[in-house]
Formats: sequence, C-alpha cells, structure tokens
Amino acid sequence: MKPRHTILLVEDEKESAEMLANFLELNDYEVLIAYEGNQALQLIDEYAGKIHLAVLDIMVPNVDGKEICRHIRKHPVLNDIPVIFLTAKDKEKDEIEGLELGADDYIPKPASLNLIKAHIETLLRRQNPQKANWLQYGEVYLDTDAKALYVNDQKVELTSTEYTLIELFFKNPKQVFSRQQILEHITEEDKFVFDRTVDVHVKNLRLKMGDAGEIIKTYRGIGYGLNRDLVNV
Repeated sequence: MKPRHTILLVEDEKESAEMLANFLELNDYEVLIAYEGNQALQLIDEYAGKIHLAVLDIMVPNVDGKEICRHIRKHPVLNDIPVIFLTAKDKEKDEIEGLELGADDYIPKPASLNLIKAHIETLLRRQNPQKANWLQYGEVYLDTDAKALYVNDQKVELTSTEYTLIELFFKNPKQVFSRQQILEHITEEDKFVFDRTVDVHVKNLRLKMGDAGEIIKTYRGIGYGLNRDLVNV
C-alpha cells in the first residue's frame, strides 16, 4: 500500500475548504486545513515532517498566501515541496507574482474539485522521490542526507563531531547515553579519550543551538539524551 500524501490547504472560505478537504480525503489524501495565515504558519511549524504539497489561496487574512509561500521556500524541510496558488479569476498579476515567488502552479477560482485534484496529482508525480531524509523535534530539524542542522529556518554550523553527536540523539530519542557510549560513537580510533571531552562537545552544541539547545538534557549520573519533556517521545 502506497503511503498517503499530506496536503496543506489554506483557504478562508470554510465551506469551500471543507468540501475540497473531504473530497481529497476520499481520494486517499490527508489534509491539514488553515482558514487564515497565522494558523497556516503554525501548521507548517508543527507538521513540516508530514506535508508533501501546499494549496494556498492568495487572499487569506493576517498572513496572505504569498507570504506563506515565501515561508515555505525558506523552510529547511519544506523548501522543495510543490505549491499551488488559488487565484481570483482575472488576477493575472497575482498569478505572475506567485510564480515568481516560487509557486509551481496556479488555479483560477472557482475551480472544480476534479481539476484541483488533477493539478495535485501531476505535481506529486513530478516531485523528486529522493527527498532528503530528515528528523524533526519541535523547531529543530536534522537533514541526515546533507548532514545539516537547522533551528527554525536557520542553518547551524557544526563540526563533524557535533553533527555526529546530535544525529545520535535524534535517531535514538528515547535513549540516554553514557559518556563512554558517546565516545565510542564519535571516535573511530582512540577509545581512551578523556570522557569529559563529551561534556565540551555537548556544551558547544548547546551554545550553537541557542535556546533550542535545551532539547539536549543532562541526565545526572547517567549521561546525555534528548529532553523527553520537549520532544514528546
């Protein structure tokens, strides 16, 4: 059975949004609905790991569809997902600006449910199947293909050892590692390095991550791991 795709739908006309969402769900999609821009940004932050495509009405309250598109294109996880703009029938300027912002397609409103579905299917078929493997806990994202760490939209410059350390925690969120276990993971040759070296690496990693560094917890008398109160594992 193929995995279900998740669509972010941003549309302020509730009846239209719910009708489209129900139709897509009947066609084996999962749908996250936002009726205004701030709600859309919240869904992006919370469910970035699940979203495969976005359908954005340009004229939504608070944060409009263009700004949401900008946010998606700067997002470390979502920057390459397909984006479809829903536009008013004769707003050619909006269509051109939307495409310049990085949207992949636009659909004039009103549009039939089947037409929207066809556009979605076409874009998902084109989407690169080799999407980066990433892990997300809250506002922290780890791209395991590029070996890169992001806090919100900002890349955090790490040493090779610091990346290896955060990847160990992210891939084993329920486990607490002793200093010796960490040393054996981050050093390939000399296993007799002074174990306080781990404390220095953890300290530097936390400093580089800023406030998000609290995701790494010190378990006194045991070692280090992810803060389970923050990552809900």
